[in-house]
Amino acid sequence: MKGARIADLEARGIAAVIPPKRNRKVQPTIDGHLYALRNLVERCSSKLKHSRLATRYDKTADSYICFVLVASTRLWVRHFVNRT
Repeated sequence: MKGARIADLEARGIAAVIPPKRNRKVQPTIDGHLYALRNLVERCSSKLKHSRLATRYDKTADSYICFVLVASTRLWVRHFVNRT
């Protein structure tokens, strides 16, 4: 039996890339490439949260988006610094 979240995603035409528990008797197959992309997005979200993104109390959506862009740019630039 599928979970409500997975059924909702499939009804919308979205491929669920949620790994099942290891002790499940019937293991559904997941696309490894999509799972790697999901992992990349989750790690980026975690890095943005550590730059105090989750505790922002901006009054407008524009100022929040600007903070997301500044934090993302900062992470991106840090990726290239001290590379030899």
